[in-house]
Amino acid sequence: MAHTPPHTVKIVEQSKVSPPPGSVPTTSLPLTFFDLLWHLCCPMQRLYFYSFPHPTQLFYQTLLPNLKTSLSLTLQLFFPFAGNLLCPPSPARPHILFSAGDSVPFAVAQSAADFHRLIADDPRDVLELHPFVPKLPPARAEGDTRVVPLMALQVTVFPNSGISIGVTFCHVAADGRAFHHFMKSWASVCKSNGDLRCIEKSAPFRGRDSIKIPAEVELDVLKDFWDWASVKNEDQGPVDLATNNKLAGKVRATFVLGQAQIEGLKHWVMNQCNEEELEALHISTFVVTCALLWVCLITSQEMELSKPSAQDEPYFFVFSGDCRNRLEPPVPSAYFGNCLAFCIVSVNRNELLGGNGIVAAVKAFGKRVEELESHGALEGAENWMREWKEILEKYHFATVAGSHKLGIYETDFGLGMPKKSELVHTDVSGAISLSDKRDGANDGVEFSLALSRTQMDHFNAILEERLKIIVV
Repeated sequence: MAHTPPHTVKIVEQSKVSPPPGSVPTTSLPLTFFDLLWHLCCPMQRLYFYSFPHPTQLFYQTLLPNLKTSLSLTLQLFFPFAGNLLCPPSPARPHILFSAGDSVPFAVAQSAADFHRLIADDPRDVLELHPFVPKLPPARAEGDTRVVPLMALQVTVFPNSGISIGVTFCHVAADGRAFHHFMKSWASVCKSNGDLRCIEKSAPFRGRDSIKIPAEVELDVLKDFWDWASVKNEDQGPVDLATNNKLAGKVRATFVLGQAQIEGLKHWVMNQCNEEELEALHISTFVVTCALLWVCLITSQEMELSKPSAQDEPYFFVFSGDCRNRLEPPVPSAYFGNCLAFCIVSVNRNELLGGNGIVAAVKAFGKRVEELESHGALEGAENWMREWKEILEKYHFATVAGSHKLGIYETDFGLGMPKKSELVHTDVSGAISLSDKRDGANDGVEFSLALSRTQMDHFNAILEERLKIIVV
């Protein structure tokens, strides 16, 4: 299938934004156990769309200078994003280094694309969003050390309609909570016209020594990291929109589950269980949402096959759990870095596709979440990287990115809440993107995914059918 030509953007300015001179000393931050797990992950790409129904000239005169100034001020606190990841040869440990003059690439672009189409929920070619996210500068070699930039930004203007703020960053620098802490801090400083007092009480905590991991676990994961890095092409480079097979024929769509639907789903699951099962059941918005989406996704995949698989093989779902309040001692909620447990659930195909597939999935998710609470966040941590590699290579799996608890739609640069936010890299990774709803009601969830157009039609029909049966 031929690709639809992506929207073209005109890059009108390329600059670099650093923290104010002299505001940050040269600082080295070692990668923790949790950071190492994400080192070989593809770069994260997020877009925020904001209404700006004004002439382009007004953007250049007012908003753009404020975006740059507030970014520079905010980078004083979140300076690792302006630094680089340094990867010396094995067995040395990778680390993040910020030096004077380090900066974040900042591009300004213009586009004639239809802003209102870009923020719509209905299926559209995945290529439509990719021109609005920046590309990280390529990694470079300094002697025998690999130097990897960690963040790039692009602001695109849609004349008389709106703007988008595109961010690409390496997961090794920060998890979702830390990244959105940065974005909301930058937005608050921009909204306050450069007044850093607005974020004084929410400064990031960078104390890497607060992460207490058994030494033998760290050594196991570091060995797995080097074994995997030695055979994996770490610098994947930018996605080639014209030839990337993972994007061919895909469409992206966004769906919303309201609070009433989620509560109805919870009650339906409870009604399918006996008293003994209810006592052991862990039901949350995240659990029931992922269970519903997993079953709908697998069912739609089966409908795509000319001959459905007859094997009752294990299907896997991979997600992450925040460990900040699950470690001993706990890590501050404002910790800047990665602090995520690697979580896997498995349900056999026939059970997942059976009449009680959603209930089976809820039980599997709930059991894993309970294990996080009762057994500790680090249970089996020495095997996480190997397990992930094995699943990638051998099994059917689904995964989720983001969370409905991160307050993504609270990111207000003085333009109001975003009209839409999208995780663009999931077009390639295949993950389901999960977030809070954009209506400000602080309930329900919003999710996006990229599938072939036929599978998307199947998924949409299956989801609607399930909700009609379950939510009455």
